[in-house]
Amino acid sequence: MVTTFRLNDGAISLLGEHPSMRAASAQLPDGAYTTFRTYHGNRVLRLGQHIHRLEESVALLGRPAQLDASTTRRAIAHALRATGYPESRFRLTFAPPELFVSIEPFTPYPPALYQSGAWCVTISLHRDNPHAKSTTFIASAADAYGALPAGAHEGLMVAEDGAILEGLSSNFFAIAPAAAAAPRDGRDDELVLRTEEARVLAGVTRAIVLEVARTLLPVSTQAVAYDELPHVRECFITSVSREILPVVKIDHLTIGDGRPGPITCELMQCFRELVEREAEPLE
Repeated sequence: MVTTFRLNDGAISLLGEHPSMRAASAQLPDGAYTTFRTYHGNRVLRLGQHIHRLEESVALLGRPAQLDASTTRRAIAHALRATGYPESRFRLTFAPPELFVSIEPFTPYPPALYQSGAWCVTISLHRDNPHAKSTTFIASAADAYGALPAGAHEGLMVAEDGAILEGLSSNFFAIAPAAAAAPRDGRDDELVLRTEEARVLAGVTRAIVLEVARTLLPVSTQAVAYDELPHVRECFITSVSREILPVVKIDHLTIGDGRPGPITCELMQCFRELVEREAEPLE
């Protein structure tokens, strides 16, 4: 069950309950949204970045407005107290001047999925405004999920030039040999983390992953093209709910040796350590 609260002129009120986030969003005015989860019941990671993302998105949608960080935090804490879930997943929807706080119980994906890796399929879909996280994309994404083949975890959007952009609700990364690197002293080519930047959402989790990744290997914002996948060593997708999820198969192509790779696993560990250091209590 999803419970939604409305924040308007500093006042918090209960708006209603819905069976799903999609159903809740369908009852709200169009705007920008961001999603995050709790850790240890009442801790959240980089809430300030989520608030900034909402402000940035509404500006890109032609409706520039500011959110008061302390009032926003108070509304989120109110929703947390009112529902009392062990762990929660939030969706903030900003339709200036109103902010809507939707909350549902959160259960992480099963450990087995991270141990075996996910299967993704490519799809023909794109965002009209790729840098704005607009609620108008929610219904399109839900319909695309409904059309995925059984067993597929995520749909990956591919640009007309063949570049793999992002998932329906995730960002996409690949670990591959550097395009211009040559073997040195008998060693393998240098590996680089590659991800599209200009045509995808600048997710908060994506930004954290890039921050962590730069301590481990070079990073390139040149997207991996679909026809490069046979040469890719590792892949993964990121989102608030998934954190870092290894991808071992795309369409009918096996990535690497078909298992989560060592660099991806190291990034997963580094991400979890960052969460333990930085997740802050709402109150």
